[in-house]
Amino acid sequence: MKPPVSKGQGSERGATAVEYGLMVGLIALVIIGAVTLFGQAVLTGLFDVAATSI
Repeated sequence: MKPPVSKGQGSERGATAVEYGLMVGLIALVIIGAVTLFGQAVLTGLFDVAATSI
């Protein structure tokens, strides 16, 4: 006698790919947000330090 087969068992690979895609998208959004918020302040601070030390 065969064991019952689950309906969603064959589509795990596609679901995993979608989950990884969502994670990559969210990580990209976090990186873009951090660069947008802190990028200009970091660059300004670094160039000020470099200009005053020269």
